[in-house]
Amino acid sequence: MAAHHRVAVVTDSTASLPEEVAAEHGIVVVPLQVVIGAEVLDEGSEGATPTRVAEALREWTPVSTSRPSPAVMLETYRDVAAVGAEEVVSIHLSSEMSGTYESAQLAALESPIPVVTVDTRQVGVATGFAALAAARAVAEGASAAEAAEAARACSGEAASLFYVDTLEYLRRGGRIGATAALLGGALAVKPLLKIQDGRVAPLEKVRTSGRALARLEELAVEAAEALGPEQDVDVAVAHLANPERAATLAAHLTERLAGRLDGRPVTCGELGAVLGAHVGPGMIAACVAPRPR
Repeated sequence: MAAHHRVAVVTDSTASLPEEVAAEHGIVVVPLQVVIGAEVLDEGSEGATPTRVAEALREWTPVSTSRPSPAVMLETYRDVAAVGAEEVVSIHLSSEMSGTYESAQLAALESPIPVVTVDTRQVGVATGFAALAAARAVAEGASAAEAAEAARACSGEAASLFYVDTLEYLRRGGRIGATAALLGGALAVKPLLKIQDGRVAPLEKVRTSGRALARLEELAVEAAEALGPEQDVDVAVAHLANPERAATLAAHLTERLAGRLDGRPVTCGELGAVLGAHVGPGMIAACVAPRPR
C-alpha cells in the first residue's frame, strides 16, 4: 500500500483485478476460497485458478465456494493499520450472492481503525471497477466515506451482462431459482443474463451461441449509450475457458466504443475461479462502467 494514502482500499478476489493492477493502485485483495472435491484453495494464481475450476466442473468434481471469514477480514484491516492506514474502504461483491460483505461488516466492528463497507450489488469486473474508482478518489485525497461514494456511484451505474453456455452450473450452485423457473425446460436456449438489484436476472434468450455473442455486443454498446452522450466508460470482457470468442468481443467493443474509451483498451481476461464455479465453462461477460473525468 502506498504510504502516503491514509485510506486503505480493500476488495475481494471476485473483483477479478489482475494482480499488477491491484498493486499499481494499492488495492488489497482478500481471497475467497474454492473447494474442489476435498481440497480447499484460495482463489488466485497460486491456488484455485479458472482452469482448475473449469476442469473440475467438466469432470463433475464437486466445486463449491466460501467467503473469507470475519477473522480474515479483520486481520486484513489490522495489517493495513499496522502500515499506516487511518481508515479503510472495503468494497465487495453483492451481499445477495455471497456472505463476503457481511464478513466485512462484522470485522469492521472490531477493526482498530474505522472501516466504511460497500456492497456493490455487483459481481466480477463491475466490483473491480468500483474498487478502482475508490482507489482513484483516494489518490486525489478522498476520505474513506468519499471513496465509498465513488465506488457506489460506479457500481450503481455499471452494467454486467453475461452469456452462459448452460444454466446447469448456476442451478447447481443455487444461484438462479427464479431464472430457472422462468426458462422452464428450455435449457437448450442460450441465455443472456444480467446483474439486477444484486442478483442474477434473465435478460433474453437466443437460439445459438453466435447470436448470443452478437446480442451481448449490442447490449454492451446500448449500456454505454444509456450513460449519456458525453460519458466516458471503462469496458471489460471476462470469460471462462472461451478465450477466442472473448477476444473477438473485446476487439469489436474497442472499435465501436472508441469515442468513449479515450484510448484505453477493452480489457479481456479470464473470470476468477469463484465466479467461474457458478457459471461454468464457456461463459462470457461484458461489463460497462462510467469513468469519472
